[in-house]
Amino acid sequence: MNIQQLTTNTIRFLSAEAIQKANSGHPGLPLGSAPAAYTLWGEKMKHNPHNPNWTNRDRFVLSAGHGSALIYSILHLFGYGTTIDDLKSFRQKGSKTPGHPEYGMTDGLETTTGPLGQGIANAVGFAIAESHLAAEFNKPGYDVVDHYTFALCGDGCLMEGVSSEAASLAGTLGLGKLVLLYDSNNISIEGSTEIAFTENVRARFDAYGWQTLLVEDGNDLNAISKAIDEAKNETSKPTLIEIKTLIGFGAPNKQGKASAHGEPLGVDEIKAAKANLVWEYEDEFFVPEEVKKHMEKLIQKGVDEEASWNEMFAKYCEEYPEMKEKWGIFNNKELSVDLLNNEDFWTYEGDLATRASSEKVLQKLSKLIPNLFGGSADLGPSNKSVMKDREYYSKENPAGSNVHFGVREFAMTAMANAIELHGGLRTYIAGFFVFSDYMKAGMRLSALMGLPVISIMTHDSIGVGEDGPTHQPIEHLAALRSMPNYTVIRPCDSKETAAAWYMALTRQTSPTALVLTRQNLPLLAETGKEALKGAYILKDSQGTPDVILMASGSEVELIYKAYDVLAEKGIKARVVSMPSWEVFEEQTDEYKESVLPNAVRNRVAVEAACEFGWHKYIGLDGEIICMKGFGESAPADELFKEFGFTVENVVEKAMKVCCK
Repeated sequence: MNIQQLTTNTIRFLSAEAIQKANSGHPGLPLGSAPAAYTLWGEKMKHNPHNPNWTNRDRFVLSAGHGSALIYSILHLFGYGTTIDDLKSFRQKGSKTPGHPEYGMTDGLETTTGPLGQGIANAVGFAIAESHLAAEFNKPGYDVVDHYTFALCGDGCLMEGVSSEAASLAGTLGLGKLVLLYDSNNISIEGSTEIAFTENVRARFDAYGWQTLLVEDGNDLNAISKAIDEAKNETSKPTLIEIKTLIGFGAPNKQGKASAHGEPLGVDEIKAAKANLVWEYEDEFFVPEEVKKHMEKLIQKGVDEEASWNEMFAKYCEEYPEMKEKWGIFNNKELSVDLLNNEDFWTYEGDLATRASSEKVLQKLSKLIPNLFGGSADLGPSNKSVMKDREYYSKENPAGSNVHFGVREFAMTAMANAIELHGGLRTYIAGFFVFSDYMKAGMRLSALMGLPVISIMTHDSIGVGEDGPTHQPIEHLAALRSMPNYTVIRPCDSKETAAAWYMALTRQTSPTALVLTRQNLPLLAETGKEALKGAYILKDSQGTPDVILMASGSEVELIYKAYDVLAEKGIKARVVSMPSWEVFEEQTDEYKESVLPNAVRNRVAVEAACEFGWHKYIGLDGEIICMKGFGESAPADELFKEFGFTVENVVEKAMKVCCK
């Protein structure tokens, strides 16, 4: 048995034993895909275990995240800091080896995966970032950005619609440094893929504009190696390599069966597999000395590759000092400009829809933040999300920084996650707020990983009007507000929109949704930087108020006007704009009490969405003006009147709570 085969089997049995010790996990993929994974990591990928964050490393995404034992075994062998004890703690509380790969927990993992298909979209995002940054920074003789993105997926990933969305765009963009290894074993949890997945996958990817290759035997290391070389030599299009494998390979009683997918092999079956694969070592979690010495050589290769790059980069910085400065700006998570004290950034005039306000802010930012990069799901003109002084990113022009994502909301979000993970770019995406339903699985992983992806979400309420209930968000604010580590900001005018962008750009460990109107809103004199606290007093009474009026977004105008009407009736009101609950909750208890004092129980909240969540702020004695259903198709003004979003109704509710 040669060293490559011995190392491959080491990966197999480390994985199988980790799963067996946990009595939980998925051995099928690690046993079947170990040859492809070894060939890629050991012979074809550029990476340095001594510096997992080397900028010019190749990226690897395990889209089939249930096969996590495979990547943990590889990371152990390559010296990324995953120990044998970590493998023995697979899937246990507090371990560095959780059931699915989790970004930030284990060195060497590029992204969180597990929800099938998203990893393919992540890989496309990584490849987009690489191509754009290469166009920004590379000079003749200095390819300082020059790396590949590899992903390993299974049949399940390719059944998910998000993988189709992403693969379609990857072909259109001609992402030649993207390689997808397809573990084609024809098995899913319920049995043979013939029950639900009989398409010709390579023909589909051919139609997307990919190069497609076939490796007939997933244990043929030479064939896998040649296929990866062929993929890397094709620079004008991405490549799919279908590798025919046997799920659970080596386990004589389970290989090729659905039972090998998601349950431990069992102690006896592991012994049988070891005998079948001529594994001569009795100890569990054993790494042969020959393998250790072999890995030392492979690790040193990666160390040397980074050293060569560092030497080249130093010369690049000497020859192009202006690019060195630019590199520093792009790769610094802190903003390079002081927006807080930039008077122009906070200055606006006239009544505008907040989507138009956002456009004005974005045009200012595009001149101040050079690495701003983003686009919309085919709604740029409606979302007002185009940087007018920038070109469009494309196959022909990777230097462009406006992105046409196409009608692909889910894939757009997953791609944006990887663009942010790649480093070097500040990422935003845009869509209609109602379609956050399509985006939510990607948004959830943004929050889970703590990625500051900015989502411009326009057409935020029944103010969409004639487009009707299919396009009118109702439950969507509550859905995003309920997500841990996700920030929702719904501004009421241009100055609050500037504050929303500022918060989004400075929140480094939380994604943000900017929820914006289609209809015009007045510019209020009292708004401004106070919005950075999430909620604040716009108008107040002398002494203790009789009632507190609360709202976000377009409904702030209603409570603002109701203040004067109530004053005429002898009722003292406090008007509170609440653009972001999450940011407000981060303030001190003293500040929150100063805005919403516990002693004032008479409260009215107004929001053109469902009421869910508002009870925290209105208490048992308050009233809510909200949506109880899904709206209808009619002019916006008529809908707001029909559903009670009027100054008169606000006044009536305020009088009601004051008279209880």
